[in-house]
Amino acid sequence: MNSPLRFAIFGNIFQGEKSHAIQTLFSLLKERNAEIMIDRSLYDFLTNELEISLCPNKLIQGTDFEADIAISMGGDGTFLEAARRVGNKEIPILGINMGRLGFLSDFSPKEIEDAIAQIYDGTLRTESRSVLQVTYSKGSPRIYPYALNEVAVLKRDSSSMISIRVDINGEYLTTYQADGLIINTPTGSTGYALSVGGPIMAPDSHIMGLAPVSPHSLSARPITLSDDMEIELSIESRNHNFLVAIDGRSESCTEETSLYIRKALYRVHVLKRSRGSYFHTLRTKLMWGTDVRSEL
Repeated sequence: MNSPLRFAIFGNIFQGEKSHAIQTLFSLLKERNAEIMIDRSLYDFLTNELEISLCPNKLIQGTDFEADIAISMGGDGTFLEAARRVGNKEIPILGINMGRLGFLSDFSPKEIEDAIAQIYDGTLRTESRSVLQVTYSKGSPRIYPYALNEVAVLKRDSSSMISIRVDINGEYLTTYQADGLIINTPTGSTGYALSVGGPIMAPDSHIMGLAPVSPHSLSARPITLSDDMEIELSIESRNHNFLVAIDGRSESCTEETSLYIRKALYRVHVLKRSRGSYFHTLRTKLMWGTDVRSEL
């Protein structure tokens, strides 16, 4: 007899008005005799603030859990947090988009029943996404040092630009005078990097991107690199510090600290609907290639 599937559920606690979707999810999983684990902060919010009765098998905190599938109920920020919690456990993540765009999430709240059916039918596709790892020349990052989307170095507490020297595998590339620099994975190419003019990358591309933020030079352009390269960043700032942001989590560093960024030894596995493609998502969610003049 097969063991029940184990689900770890993460969600955005600021979307109480959509809590009925979580109740629907619980009901569907209970019908399948699944083992349900839920993030403690989400559980406390639903039970204490919204007074919703839930009966999970286990409450989870941090990264101390094991599951067969993780479910992220929220937007891309919630998905990134779920990916951080899953880490290198090789647990595939299913995204249910409770926000506006939800580029990483394939299913809407109205499609929860279909999503669960596809899980049990074994018809979902699994996409494997690369991850970046950050190390420091002095000390270690106080925040989680892995990024599914991007690593960014940004100016802090000053209107002045920062100077960012970039070395690739020990060879000098260039020095950016800019407000910052984004190093992104293909997954992150449709995030922060896209907003500063970085290229869109297919998720199975073995590359990573460098995109300057507000560079003080017309010749400073985004560049793509093979993801087996190591990037070293050395930063100089007028106030002698800068900000490091890893998938939106940030901390301040002094300019004596250099950053080393390379591909991590693990990948994040994303569950996608059986019928669909990355390019279809680009067209429907980012309106890629749409000529707005035709709608005038």
